[in-house]
Amino acid sequence: MTVSNRTWRLRGAFIAAAASVVGVGLCAVPAQAHTPVWSLTCSGGTVDLKAYNDHVTNTVTISVDGKNTVDAQKFGSSFHQDLTLDKASEETVRLIVKAGDGQQYSLDETKTSPACEGAPSATPSPSASVPPSEAPSSEAPAPSKSASDTPSAAAPAPSPSSSAPTDLAETGSSSSTPLIAGAAAVVIVAGGGIMFAARKRRSSQS
Repeated sequence: MTVSNRTWRLRGAFIAAAASVVGVGLCAVPAQAHTPVWSLTCSGGTVDLKAYNDHVTNTVTISVDGKNTVDAQKFGSSFHQDLTLDKASEETVRLIVKAGDGQQYSLDETKTSPACEGAPSATPSPSASVPPSEAPSSEAPAPSKSASDTPSAAAPAPSPSSSAPTDLAETGSSSSTPLIAGAAAVVIVAGGGIMFAARKRRSSQS
């Protein structure tokens, strides 16, 4: 009986030790399982869920700026999703994972994707310029000139009248005046000589 009791005790201790090892191993498995890995870039992102319990119902929801791209989709031991994001602006992405084997394995995280450098803006900013039809002119309009303000054309110079005398008015001197004076002098001298000769002739006859 003593030997038998010892044998049962040894068996019980062995079973207890084995159960402890198994329990520790089971507790260690969840610590290494349920691995959510996800990241974002300026143009997209990836979501990878690995080592989940495929004997329960797991769900995943992914939303971009409040809009669900994946809505409570069920998955087993793993899940993968590629995301396409706007390159020109920042976007907020939320990942919600609900594990069927415990709330401690669930996840609710939010990340923001950066805008790509040099990417054109998706929504153009309002232009500060005024439409050409409404833009104020940078130059003041030239004042309109009335007929009274416009200087009249210069009066044409009067053309010489055909009836006007072409010769200048005589001023009392002419190129023929010396000749006339000389001739008059000759006539006077000649007349004087004739009178002198006539008087001498008369005196000699008397």
